[in-house]
Amino acid sequence: MLADTRARDRPSTRTHAGSGARYLPHNLQRFPICGAKLDFWPFTPQIRHSDQLRGKSVSLQSFSSEQSRVIVNLEQAYQVWMEALRTLNGLPYNMRIKEVSGREYLYEVTDRLGTMKSKGPVNEQKLAEFDEYKAEKAALKERLAQSKATLKEQASLYRALRLPMLPTEAGKILREADRMRFLGQQAMVVGTNALVAYALEANAFIRDAPDATLDFDLALTAVETDDDWPTLWKVLKEVDMTYTVNSERPFQARNAKAYEVEILAAPSRVGGQATRDRPRPVPLPEQEWLLEGRPIDRVVGVQDGEAARLVVPDPRWFALHKLWMAEKPERNPQKKPKDAKQGVALLNAVWLTMPHYKLDADFRDTLPAELLPHFERWDAQKPAG
Repeated sequence: MLADTRARDRPSTRTHAGSGARYLPHNLQRFPICGAKLDFWPFTPQIRHSDQLRGKSVSLQSFSSEQSRVIVNLEQAYQVWMEALRTLNGLPYNMRIKEVSGREYLYEVTDRLGTMKSKGPVNEQKLAEFDEYKAEKAALKERLAQSKATLKEQASLYRALRLPMLPTEAGKILREADRMRFLGQQAMVVGTNALVAYALEANAFIRDAPDATLDFDLALTAVETDDDWPTLWKVLKEVDMTYTVNSERPFQARNAKAYEVEILAAPSRVGGQATRDRPRPVPLPEQEWLLEGRPIDRVVGVQDGEAARLVVPDPRWFALHKLWMAEKPERNPQKKPKDAKQGVALLNAVWLTMPHYKLDADFRDTLPAELLPHFERWDAQKPAG
């Protein structure tokens, strides 16, 4: 059972009985949500759920009703904004009427450099096409501006409520990957950043799962590629032209700020990357596990006040993969403790807050021999549900 940590108005510093957590004195803040005003106390205490029967301690802090509402509003605002952005991007970059040798022609501008291609001499049909384009583009730009304002408002509320957030650089990559339909269709997030999505799925802070990271891990998900699909390299270059492939680690790209992006792949998904794409992943058999189950798809806040979409693996398989990594001999020793903490904390969160992801005998029967011991050790010490 999760401790109830709903936000309440607290005009003075107090200590929650038995928790040791302190409410910080702060003026009540008022933020607009969907046209209404909401008073709330933006800081909530950390209260540990103690499992007395097993001597274990599970640190889960459930979201307040205000926090849960903002999460829903953020996702709705993001979806409207992304739809408007994609539709606008689907239109020609621009259209112009230009006079050549005394005759007017309709031209389509194909890029920001001003490259143009003729659509033929201007006639009644071409004028109607031009007017329709201008009207549609103006309407879409207005819709985009309005949806962006709503999104920024909800993202500000999300940040004020101190909900789990992504690093700024990760958010930039994910927004561009989503705009170009690379995210979900060709790749998903498999590193520590995935924990933000799991927290939202649990509707709680997962306090025992360290989430600080200075890199970004993606894994290929497509079985085959298509020449019309965008590449990861195009996504990265649209975000930041300073990204270059690490010559010593060809599966990794870095920008001028030393932010690292790594691409991973299960052997069954290596064919899902175009031959011209970069960076190039090293096939890892254990990545096959992260393709199992049901992925999670959530919209989350970003530290720069924006929002981004996360598509991440099934939390059960991600957690067991982390526990396996913590004992992998070749694993960096500095990363092993974090892997172990994340794995246990996430399995506990799934057990306590995600009944739609079963951790029962049927799930146990699907596990490969490499992961079974990790599941059984957790199962023997799991918190009381």
